[in-house]
Amino acid sequence: MSSAPPDDLPSTPPPAPVAAAVGAPAVSPAPSAAAPAATGRSGAMTLLLGTVAVAALVSSGLLWQKLSAIQEQLARQSADSGALAIEARTMARQAEELVRDTAARLSVAEARVSEVALQRSQLEELMQSLSRSRDENLVVDIESAIRLAQQQAQLTGSLEPLVAALKSANQRIERSAQPRLAPVQRAIGRDLDRLTRATVTDTAGLLARLDELVRQVDDLPVLNAVAQAASTKRLSTGPAMPGSAPAPTEGLAWWQAALQRSWEVVRDEARSLVRVSRIDQPEAILLAPEQTFFLRENLKFKLLNARLGILARQFESARSDLAAATAALNKYFDPTSRRTQNVASTLQQAQASMKAAELPRLDETLSALATAAAGR
Repeated sequence: MSSAPPDDLPSTPPPAPVAAAVGAPAVSPAPSAAAPAATGRSGAMTLLLGTVAVAALVSSGLLWQKLSAIQEQLARQSADSGALAIEARTMARQAEELVRDTAARLSVAEARVSEVALQRSQLEELMQSLSRSRDENLVVDIESAIRLAQQQAQLTGSLEPLVAALKSANQRIERSAQPRLAPVQRAIGRDLDRLTRATVTDTAGLLARLDELVRQVDDLPVLNAVAQAASTKRLSTGPAMPGSAPAPTEGLAWWQAALQRSWEVVRDEARSLVRVSRIDQPEAILLAPEQTFFLRENLKFKLLNARLGILARQFESARSDLAAATAALNKYFDPTSRRTQNVASTLQQAQASMKAAELPRLDETLSALATAAAGR
């Protein structure tokens, strides 16, 4: 803007007479002596008025210039304010677009987060299901292995299959690291301790003993057997072994020796016609000689049944068969015979061995496995 004064401003008027300037009434001209003084005063007044007018003009110019500067500043500020407003509207529009974009992204992110949360819950359920399935499969495998080991132990009569199955199950539980299988592991440890302290009789030795008893049955003397005469024994025996004691007939003639032996046979036969003995088992004395064969075969069958019972791990049946064989031995065979006594002693040892031949049961481990399989 221009700082020049406008054209419509009034120009400075010419100096008026003093009387007119000050508004005094018109005075008649003074005398000629006072004219120079009045002229000097009017010049000073005119100078003063000119100075005031110049000062007023200068101040008006300064004010106009200041007003123009203020107007320029206001115009610049208004332009700046408009630019700032435009920029602010632009930024507000950008912010609004950014907010909408952010809201859209946030909604998408929330949808993805909810989807991820759903997938995570599904994955956790799947992992728990897999874990439960793995634990259930582990429990079922361990139980099957233990039951198979029990069958093998019953067939072989050894504790090694049970011990191996329990140790393998303990190692598998340790590798799985599942806290809910800890009771099963403790039960397995207790059963292992019980198995290590258990003793089982040698089944092969027991079967060999029964086979030997079956072979000795034919040589057992029955209770009603008639004793053979000493002379008949001497006649049935062959010649004397070298180095044995000399017979009473040695040094005699052959006919004297034959006569001596004949006399002894007749004497022993006469003595055996009458025999005095105590009868504790009347049915054993009344047993016919032809029934002795069936008696021995029946005793063999009882021993063989006991052997089959031991092989089948039916110890109650085998024990009852051995008890029946012992009763028949004491009832129908001569208890004073050494062979009968040896057989009776062997039967007692077999019965005592079968009492210790029963395998220990793994009820505690199987109960813990059933509890773990039920999920309790």
